[in-house]
This record gives sequence, C-alpha cells and structure tokens, in this order.
Amino acid sequence: MSGPVRDSAPLDGIVVADLSRVLAGPMATSMLADLGATVIKVERPGTGDDTRQWGPPWTESGTASYFESANRTKRSIALDLRDPDDLALARTLVRRADVLVENFRTGALDRLGLGYDAVAADNPGLVYCSITGFGSGAGADLPGYDFIVQAVGGLMSITGDRDGEPTKAGVALVDVLTGKDAVIGILAALAERERSGRGQRVEVNLLSSLLGSLVNQASSYLTTGNAPGRMGNQHPSIAPYETLRCADGTIAVACGNDGQFARLCKGLGRPELADDPRFATNGERVAHRTALVAALEEALAADTAAAWQQRLSDADVPVGEVGDLGTAIARARELGLDPTVDIGDGHPAQVRHPITYSRSTPVTPTAPPGLGQHDDEIRRWLADETENP
Repeated sequence: MSGPVRDSAPLDGIVVADLSRVLAGPMATSMLADLGATVIKVERPGTGDDTRQWGPPWTESGTASYFESANRTKRSIALDLRDPDDLALARTLVRRADVLVENFRTGALDRLGLGYDAVAADNPGLVYCSITGFGSGAGADLPGYDFIVQAVGGLMSITGDRDGEPTKAGVALVDVLTGKDAVIGILAALAERERSGRGQRVEVNLLSSLLGSLVNQASSYLTTGNAPGRMGNQHPSIAPYETLRCADGTIAVACGNDGQFARLCKGLGRPELADDPRFATNGERVAHRTALVAALEEALAADTAAAWQQRLSDADVPVGEVGDLGTAIARARELGLDPTVDIGDGHPAQVRHPITYSRSTPVTPTAPPGLGQHDDEIRRWLADETENP
C-alpha cells in the first residue's frame, strides 16, 4: 500500500491493526496515525464502528462528526470475524502488524484465535494493547462506558456545584485519558522492543486511567481518609483560584502565590486587600474564601469581563474570560498555535495533533475512511508477503 509522500514522521514503518471501536481505542490509533503509523481499521461489514451512526451532527459527506473526531488518516477494511475467510485475513493482518489495539470484551478475541497468547506465538514482536472498562480480572464482565466510570470512579462526586447534583465532565474525558494512556504504553513497549526484540501485552482500563488522573484529589483522600466533595469552580487548596463575576460575565482567576494575589489586588484598585490579615497568606485566603470572593467581586462589578481580562493580564495576573469552544479556537489562532487542520472537501476541519517536534514531522492528516474503503488495497497487501503497507 502506498501513501502520500511526506517528511519523516516518528512512527514511519509501524503497522497498527486497529480492532477497536467507539472512542478510547480509535483515539489512540488516530494519534499513532498522526505520528506516521499505518493504521488499518478493521470494521464490521454493513455497520462499521458504532460511532458512524452517532449523529447529529453530520458532515457534508454524510459522516457522523463523532466518528470523524477519532478516525482520521486510517485505512478501513470490512471483515466479518465470524466468517472463516475473513477471520483468516484478520489473523494474517495481526501476524504482519507491529501493534494491535483492541477493546473487545475479555475473552472474545481468544475464542477467535486472536488472543494475545495465540498471536504472540506467530508474531513475538507484536505490541498487543487491550483496553477495558474495569480490567481483565474481576471486572472483566462489567460494561466499560465512560459515563459509568465517571460515576463510579469518583469524578462526578467532585464535579459540579457544592449544593448541586454530581455532574459528568462535558466530554468523554475518561475515554480520552485512557486513549492517551494507551498511546504512552504502546510507545514504551515499542521502545523496549528496540532493545529486546520482543513485543508484549499492554493493558489499560478506564477506571485506572481515571484514578491516575485525579492527582491531588486522590492524594487528599489517601492522606486524610476523607473523600473530597464538589466545590463548583473553586479549588480545595488555593484561593482565589476560581471564577469571579464581573459586570457582564465571568473571569477565571488563578493566584498560586502571594505575589500574584498582590498584583491582582493592585490591578483591581484594591491594594489594601493584600495586607488584610484575612487574606495575607494562601491559607488565610482559603479559610476566609467567602469574604475574599465578596471583596473581589465588588471591585470586578465596575467593569466588563473583557476589560478586566486585559487589565489584569497586563498586570501579570493569571486570568481568562470564560468563553466557549468558538472563542477558545479563536484565541489559539490569535496566539499562533494553529489549532485546526483541513482534511479535505466535505469534511470539517479537525483539531490538529497537539505536539510539535523539532525534527520529526507528524503527518498531514487525511479524511477518515469510508467503511471498507481500502478493502481491495489491504487484501492485495495481505496476499503479498513482500509488499510494504
């Protein structure tokens, strides 16, 4: 199989068999494709990845935008793993791959002869990444949905207003975190393979990835034995580190030390607040947060959120006006971060690969594939052991 001519990418020459679907696995393989890997997405005939039907919104080409978000720069082959001939092709693909990514129920691929032990015997250099909801042990039969893991994993308990309902994050955050953990594990296993010549199995699960991301909140619980609760936009250990109301909107202020707080007070025209014994140190500010917020919002009511963002930024105070995705992308453009990339007619722009490199170059992404779009191309490659993908 031939691809576009481009500069060298970090994972040039790596072949990934993508047997995953929905978000965590496809996001991981999409990042590997960004880095130059040849990703071959195996999908069910007729329906393909579940997210192909997860619209609206739909793109001009008729694809669900959800599917597009995690499947660019891949090749698609439709294989019915219940069909002996298609299963044989899948086994050939895995035998010739460097990496396999899957999120089947534990044991499902073993029954098809595609479990780790079976395929590692034929391809000992394979890095085999399994993604589950709750691991492959006692939690193997539990359904691994992001929303459920946000609930049972404690994220919802610390998200939302203090007196409100537990709240999920506004995106499938656990799937995203798990996908990134999968990439880390895969890259580490590929690096180790350079030394040993052997592949290995890499396992990630949604609950462990979530717990690993809770950092200071998890540490607080493990230190005190008390589970932290919801605090809205406030920080449990720092003040002011929260949203504050202005005349027409809201700004986020993050003062991580006394110097920043003093600059905030001066920028607000209330320098005396920095000398108030209730606010002189971070510990005192946390203890007297209600009075502190009242004093700050009294000053902020004199002008707009946009005006305060500019004024306080000029005073070297960490501050940002609360916006939406549109203003976020516009801001990234203003800062020269080139946040989006075009992938072709009929497809909306996508958020670009978030990492820059001084030498290697991520690939220029192409549109996500149609279901089975590369069937003939991939079948020819699988039939010819001498051909590179």
